[in-house]
Amino acid sequence: MPGLVVFGRRWAIGSDDFVLPGAFELFVRLVWWIGILVLYTVHKGQFNCPGGGLLHSYLLVLLILLASIICALSALVYISMQGTISNPGPRKSLPKILYTRLLLYFPEFIWAVVGAVWVSDSSVQCEKTVINGIIGTVIASWIIIVFTIIGVVIVFDPLGGKKTFYLPDGGSRNLESSQSGQLLYNVKSSATRVWEKRIRLLCCCIVQDDDHRVAFTSIAELFRSYFSDTDLVPSDIAAGLILLHQEQDKMENCPKEPEEVLCHSPSSLVTDDLDVELENAAHYMLFAAAAYGWPYYIYTNPFTALCKLNGDCCSNRAVDADITGSDRHNFHFGSILKITGLQYRDFIHISFHNKIYEIPFFVALDHKKEAIVVAVRGTLSFEDILTDLSADCEDLTLEDVLENGFVHKGITQAANYIYRKLINDGILNQAFTIAPEYKLVIVGHSLGGGTASILAIMLRNSFPTLRCYAFSPPGGLLSKSLADYTKHFIVSVILGKDLVARLSMPNMEDLKRRIVRIVANCNRPKYQILLRGCWYEVFGGDPDDFPTELDGRNQDALSQPLLAEESLMVRRSPSYSALEDESQLNSPPQYPHLYLPGKIIHIVEECSSRRLCSSDIKYTARWSNETVFSSILISPKMITDHMPDVVLKALNSLSQEHGSCLSC
Repeated sequence: MPGLVVFGRRWAIGSDDFVLPGAFELFVRLVWWIGILVLYTVHKGQFNCPGGGLLHSYLLVLLILLASIICALSALVYISMQGTISNPGPRKSLPKILYTRLLLYFPEFIWAVVGAVWVSDSSVQCEKTVINGIIGTVIASWIIIVFTIIGVVIVFDPLGGKKTFYLPDGGSRNLESSQSGQLLYNVKSSATRVWEKRIRLLCCCIVQDDDHRVAFTSIAELFRSYFSDTDLVPSDIAAGLILLHQEQDKMENCPKEPEEVLCHSPSSLVTDDLDVELENAAHYMLFAAAAYGWPYYIYTNPFTALCKLNGDCCSNRAVDADITGSDRHNFHFGSILKITGLQYRDFIHISFHNKIYEIPFFVALDHKKEAIVVAVRGTLSFEDILTDLSADCEDLTLEDVLENGFVHKGITQAANYIYRKLINDGILNQAFTIAPEYKLVIVGHSLGGGTASILAIMLRNSFPTLRCYAFSPPGGLLSKSLADYTKHFIVSVILGKDLVARLSMPNMEDLKRRIVRIVANCNRPKYQILLRGCWYEVFGGDPDDFPTELDGRNQDALSQPLLAEESLMVRRSPSYSALEDESQLNSPPQYPHLYLPGKIIHIVEECSSRRLCSSDIKYTARWSNETVFSSILISPKMITDHMPDVVLKALNSLSQEHGSCLSC
């Protein structure tokens, strides 16, 4: 931080990012140089073969060229090791060394071509060992050149030629003038177009219509607004996440205050209610997991799933359920049967149709709980990801509901699609005709959990006794008024440090500010942070002590001001909904605070290692509130805690533990 500026443009790499790749290439070049030197020394007097004169010259020039490259790499690595992330002053000479290193690629490329021509010449009849050595040299040269080109493509920033706006110290920039306003508008438009092209490239394999184009533009605007006000490169973000994880672990290891421990001691009535809901959640999580179809079944049964599915799905049994969408060989439906344990006749409607804002779901009769279950699938396709990322807010207006408020736009449109199918197509009427005494239960995991929650709000007036179980729903889903309204009929289940349950634009802005603050304050070089962090994540140990260069120092002591931190402190991203006393604008924020739906059951690990490889895991559950999930927690398990099989395992463990206690 900031991004390296060479050739008159900014690149997505910092001047302190050359330590580890440079050290690796330096090691390869040294081994290569020593090997060529040994080859030349051993065969010094044996170059009298046809083509030997050219070989002698080739090896000599190659030794000199490799020595020059080694010297340039040594200087590059040494300079890149200096300073800290926020203090690039000691590395100000690095661009000149980088230019020198890049210039050496031209003679290396020419010599690689010469070597390839020499090796391919059939008239050369020198010793086999020498020829093999030259072949290895040519291959190594081309591999390094190709990887260098790939690296340049990766770190190329399409917006590197644009100017980034920072407010100077003690002054103000007139961004209201027509010239400055037009320039800022051009920069924003260019950034949005770049992000839109990236998204289109990632989604090139799906059929694109008007909904897709609108979603692409909306998501591109979201990414543009989020990344527009920082000068962080990817390695800065990685270093910040490592430091935040260690700081977080350090805070967790601190003993809690007695009052904080006592406030989590629930009454017996609350405990009984929690046990009942956990038993129901463990039961309905099977339906939410089954909605994923054959990918989930094969993932959880990798050795036997295909054999079982082939045996059942090829029998072409008659199905009474109404099925829409593609299900080749009945693999999806067969997996749903295996996971839920239901019969063919228990399914009312199954939809495998999948487009943006239109996600698969099924309706089935659960005779064990006497319920009509609507199970909504979570994220499993590019279309689902686009639905997730359509994070604009829109009003949810319902008749006879006073608690109208903001909701996640993409998920709300998905809920609207299922609502129309259930009501307009008469699916629920058909189900209640078969089982009129059954209650309605809506379930889903991840995106399915968020969709199920909003769908439950829409159906609440028509079905007052309905229940909804949302497993690991997205955090930025409902406004505060709607979240409070849903506490009467929705239960959210969150496992551990699940990332998705904490995802919202304000939380992402908070994470960005925390990353900027901690990398700006740390006085260790980036390569030390990354190496120490990798060791800590894999092997554990004690968290770092986080020495800071901001404590008791003069601001002028740094060679460069903390531009990224100053930018965040002076001009917040427009996506961040600031507190009222911080807000400078009269217009409402684009991304207000949104919360998890319903009452929240938070399941945490107890008496287990925090490492990924921990085997003996015990869980404990308690009622929680939405404020617990107002910050993103960094952990190796922040992704795995979201996986449906891990959530199901935790719920089954708690349910079995409760059952064993009752039997005792």
